[in-house]
Amino acid sequence: MKSLLFAAALAFAPVVANAQNAAPPAQPPATAPVTDADPALWVVRDEDTTIYLFGTFHMLDGRAWFNDEIRTAFDASNELVLEAIIPDNQAELQPLFARLAIDPQGRLLSQRLTAEENAALVQALGNLGLPPAVVDRFEPWFASMMIGVAASQRLGIRPENGPELVLRRAAATRSLQVHELEGIEWQLRLFDSMPEEQQLAQLRQTIEQYEEIDDQLAPVLAAWSTGDVEGMAAILHQSSREDPALHQLIFTNRNATWARWIRERMARPGTVFIAVGGGHLAGSDSVQAVLATHGLRAERVPPAEGD
Repeated sequence: MKSLLFAAALAFAPVVANAQNAAPPAQPPATAPVTDADPALWVVRDEDTTIYLFGTFHMLDGRAWFNDEIRTAFDASNELVLEAIIPDNQAELQPLFARLAIDPQGRLLSQRLTAEENAALVQALGNLGLPPAVVDRFEPWFASMMIGVAASQRLGIRPENGPELVLRRAAATRSLQVHELEGIEWQLRLFDSMPEEQQLAQLRQTIEQYEEIDDQLAPVLAAWSTGDVEGMAAILHQSSREDPALHQLIFTNRNATWARWIRERMARPGTVFIAVGGGHLAGSDSVQAVLATHGLRAERVPPAEGD
C-alpha cells in the first residue's frame, strides 16, 4: 500500500474510527513506544507576527512529544490552526457521511467488486476485526481509509493520541481561538471527487497490501519522531513517483493554498500555532518551499537543550 494513502487515512483517523462503529482489534503494539519524541518545528516571523509550523502524525501511541520547544511555542501562541476541526459530538458528522461517503445511487461496495475481490475484502476485514456489512455501505475511497486506519493500529497508535486532539484539548484549557484551514466537509469532498476507477484501484491495492502497513508506516513514524524531515521526504518521494496524481491531490495543491493563507495571515499581528500533517512540511513542494516563493522564510526551530 502506498504511503500517500496511509497519510490520507491517518488524517481522517478519528472520523473513520467513528464511522466504522467497531472496536479496533485487541493486538499488542508492533513497536514499543519511545520515551520521548522530537518532531520538527518551524517558524515564520516578521516585526509583529509569528507563525509556528508543526508537522503532526495524526495517530500516535503514548510517546511524549508535547514538550520542550513545541510546548514553548504553543504556550506563546494566541491562535491554533488545524487542517480541520472534528466536532466533539461526532454524531454531527453523520449527515456528511450520508452525502459523501455513501454511494448516492445506493450501490453497495460488494456490487462493484468481482467475486474474487469480494472474498479478499471479507478476509482482510475479518483479520482486522471489521464487520463487512459496515464497510459495504461506503464508497471505495472511504473503505480504503477504514482498512488503513484499522491496520495501522497494529502499531499501537490510536486516534485519541493524535496531536490534533491533544492540541485542541490544550487550547480549550486556555480558551484559545481555534481555526481550520479546510474543514472536514472540504476534505471529504476532495477524496469523494476522485474518479470511481481510481477509487477502486486504490481499494484493490489496499486489500492486497494492508498487511504490509507495519513495514510502510514504521519508518515514517520513526522519521517524524526524530525530526528527520529529509527521511520523511524521501519516503513520500518514492510514493509520489508511483502515483503523482494522488500526491498532487493530497500535498502539492493544498500546500500551495496553505502557503497563501500564511502569507495573508502575516499581514496581521499575533502569534499563531499551525499544526498540519508532517508530510506537508517535507519535500520540494512543502509549505515552506512554497512560502519561499512568496518571499517568506521558514526557519527550523532548534531542539531544546538536552533533547
